[in-house]
Amino acid sequence: MKAPDFLATHAVSVEAALMTMLAARASVVADILLEAMSYSLLAGGKRVRPGLLLETYRVCGGEDLQRVMPAALAIECIHTYSLIHDDLPCM
Repeated sequence: MKAPDFLATHAVSVEAALMTMLAARASVVADILLEAMSYSLLAGGKRVRPGLLLETYRVCGGEDLQRVMPAALAIECIHTYSLIHDDLPCM
């Protein structure tokens, strides 16, 4: 599988998992905060970092990608956080 193929495949899984993660927090997070989280996390992207984690796990013999999905989502959340905070001085 070429790199773009596996990254695109994993990006779909990561996007779905992000939506599930946000939906699970809907009852415990203020609406305005949930809206900001959704806007930032679901704004699109190639999901390269979580995709690389998932593919590394698979190549090393891992079969259940859901087992490491929380780590993949954490990496994507940290990346998104870094992008937001990088832009703050410009605002």
